[in-house]
Amino acid sequence: MVVSDQKGLESLVAWQKSQNFAIEICGEILSLLPAQEKYALTSQLRRAVQSIPANIAEGYERYYYQEGIRFTYIARGSLEETYSHLHFANRMGYLTDDVFMGLTVEIKELRKITNGFINYLRKSKQGLSEPGSEYYVQFSEDSRLNKNTDETD
Repeated sequence: MVVSDQKGLESLVAWQKSQNFAIEICGEILSLLPAQEKYALTSQLRRAVQSIPANIAEGYERYYYQEGIRFTYIARGSLEETYSHLHFANRMGYLTDDVFMGLTVEIKELRKITNGFINYLRKSKQGLSEPGSEYYVQFSEDSRLNKNTDETD
């Protein structure tokens, strides 16, 4: 995920790409939406797309890997919310099919990068052996999926 020898948020490909995507949406796409959508779709789309790099950034400086993963999951959810708003805008005729398809290609790439970053965080487990890490309770997806639903408390 690092693009150079420098460390820091700016070196994360996931953050860079999502930041560029947010700038593209805010700088070029929002102006294509009609005035009557200013306080509805335009506002929701702006918040959703800006949330993607913001959550990656917030999770980046968290010490325990579980928190980084959690914030990256939130970023992934914001990416899907952004897709939903763009899909709606296309269906309403606010965005041409060509514009929407171009954005869809970018979203697919961002999905892959975000999922790759989540996998990296899972494997790295930074902060796992630090004092206090045993007090951070996190259920894995596997334990929730394998839980017997017939059990009573």
